[in-house]
Amino acid sequence: MNRWTKFVVVLPIVIGACSLAPAEFGANEQTGPQNVTAKLEKSHIAVAVGGKPFTCYKFEASQKYPYFWPVNGPASGRSVTTETSQPYPHHHSLFFGCDRVNGGNYWQESNERGQIVSQGPKLIKASGSRVIFTDTCLWQQPGKEPVIRDLRRVTITAPNKDLRFIDFEISLEPLVDIRILKTNHALFSARVVPELSVKSGGVLINAEGKTGEKDTFGVASPWCDYFGTRDGITEGIAILQHPDNRWFPSKWFTRDYGFFSPTPMYWLEGDRLDLSKGRTLTLRYRVIVHTGDATTAGIQKIFRRYKQSRLQEKISGSVDWQQMMYTLPSGSHTLEWRYVKDYVMNSGSNCAWVDQVEWVTN
Repeated sequence: MNRWTKFVVVLPIVIGACSLAPAEFGANEQTGPQNVTAKLEKSHIAVAVGGKPFTCYKFEASQKYPYFWPVNGPASGRSVTTETSQPYPHHHSLFFGCDRVNGGNYWQESNERGQIVSQGPKLIKASGSRVIFTDTCLWQQPGKEPVIRDLRRVTITAPNKDLRFIDFEISLEPLVDIRILKTNHALFSARVVPELSVKSGGVLINAEGKTGEKDTFGVASPWCDYFGTRDGITEGIAILQHPDNRWFPSKWFTRDYGFFSPTPMYWLEGDRLDLSKGRTLTLRYRVIVHTGDATTAGIQKIFRRYKQSRLQEKISGSVDWQQMMYTLPSGSHTLEWRYVKDYVMNSGSNCAWVDQVEWVTN
């Protein structure tokens, strides 16, 4: 017999935005969650799992854009992504960028064409079952005003010894009217090391079981996984798209040499995308770094849990107390209330409250 739980929340919101989202169920953890730590350095955030290096978020001012590298496999301790490799050495590991934005290039070539500049990340939670940090970045060309401000929130967890999650959320706020022309250089992307690529015997597979560039390129799918065997150890990296994303499930731009990216920009209606000034676009992704192949790692099962993490409410501005009610199905859930300053206003209390949470079981 299913049990449904209702809970009632009373909350006011003052300046900014607050969201309520039941998070996904925890993984089937044979070894249990691993301890995760993060340390903010001058030009990167170093993240370790169980005391061993996992990844760095690099944000040096001279970079084309911030990116993650290395992204170490759970078993080998070696990066499953490449910081730079031929062909196309401008692919830096795990990153977010875009070409042909108001005539600027925020993907490749020199910084003169455009650069995504970190304003300095902030550590929200530095140790425990997860680490969380945020970063605000400006998309600009030298000597010109920025055209986009993005706010990114990164949460890193390790559900067990064989899995690492990087939850990447980015909100793009156009500071002017934006036009992006058709491009294959766009949005969230990863480039695996050559040893794990299809050309070296690795496997690229999507949620429908299609494999390789030939059968995954231009195909809409909730996720893709890239894995292979190196020195006797099989590891991989998957990218999951959140169902709340615009264009979900997006088509994939894939390459057998090791690149893959969920992006609609190569298949835009009218070959362009217009974003009005001030209208924020939010995209969420989960990166899974895993031991074994896609089946062993349980990518499909993880995605089913991930897609249950849905935004229930978003409130902005100065709002009085209000009552809200939500219904949860049976099972284990994590509820999250999040406050994010959106920079639209700079006065008032600049905070949010949640009060009088009541649980009603049928």
